[in-house]
Amino acid sequence: MKKYFLRSLAAVVFFFAYQENSIASISLSDTSGSDGWRQLYNGKDLTGWNHVGPGSMTVEDGLIRGHGGMGLLYWKGQKFSDCTFRVVFKMRDTNDNSGVFIRIPIEPREEWMPVFYGYEVQIDNKPELSNEDEYHYTGTLYSISKPLAKTGKPGPEWNVMEITLDGPRTIVYLNGVKVTDYKEGDPAPARKFDFEPYRGLRPNSGWFGIQNHGDNDIVYFKEISVKPLAKKH
Repeated sequence: MKKYFLRSLAAVVFFFAYQENSIASISLSDTSGSDGWRQLYNGKDLTGWNHVGPGSMTVEDGLIRGHGGMGLLYWKGQKFSDCTFRVVFKMRDTNDNSGVFIRIPIEPREEWMPVFYGYEVQIDNKPELSNEDEYHYTGTLYSISKPLAKTGKPGPEWNVMEITLDGPRTIVYLNGVKVTDYKEGDPAPARKFDFEPYRGLRPNSGWFGIQNHGDNDIVYFKEISVKPLAKKH
């Protein structure tokens, strides 16, 4: 039954993924500030966001944080493409686990579809503590891309992550240093764990969210903003 469900889910996911050209993303330029950045998190509450899966997300002292898990807080009503996300976060402890989700092909209704069929830009400076390798380090596409550098700062220092979606290309800068530069179809290692994403192409346009991983992994988010890419000539 589980295998049948996963095959059925995969068929639905990839149908919608490759129908993306007929499902338009909402324009970002209409609500951007003078600097081009649009704030998805308003600094005081979770207006505009939905949560799926166990646990919850709340705002404490102006910061988003998770409770329990594993769940996903996603921006509702809009898919994103050809843009840059800026996420400012810090770990509560020396090391904690979370993630930023991109290219989710259909609107989330539970927490595992985004893991299996989207990309998680990982937050975890010490994956070896979970018997995972460097493909699971902060700023990588979780289990898919190898880090070009390791620039994650431990708690309670702030980190700035910028994630660019440029057509089929995903580029991640962490604290000003490029950590990931991955294009759809680039080689990826085989899955090692059943909780890792399935291999295969992701859509250019997808949903966006952040993860609450568990009560022992608390990450605080101070800023979540997005800016469209400059038009190419």
